[in-house]
Amino acid sequence: MGPPGQEYKEDLKSVSGFDVAKDITCPLLGLFGEEDKNPTPEDVRKFEALLKPHSPNVEIVIYPDAGHAFFADYRQSYRTEAAKDGWTRYVGWFNRYLRA
Repeated sequence: MGPPGQEYKEDLKSVSGFDVAKDITCPLLGLFGEEDKNPTPEDVRKFEALLKPHSPNVEIVIYPDAGHAFFADYRQSYRTEAAKDGWTRYVGWFNRYLRA
């Protein structure tokens, strides 16, 4: 998922993730770093608030002391605890909503 506040051109108008949040009704898991600048934690919280009234199965986690790409173990941005927790959440989410 890209930054929800970023505008994308659609026909003659610009549309952002904030604009379409009301149309998202599927389960959604978002794992973000508190130090990330794109999207910012403020944008993530705003997006979550816009999503939740339309989809009860939204889980958003913002990890403290983690930035962008905290899950990439080959980068300096890797954060072990956040990545482990994120993986556990991802597998649980997958099993709950996508496993056949």
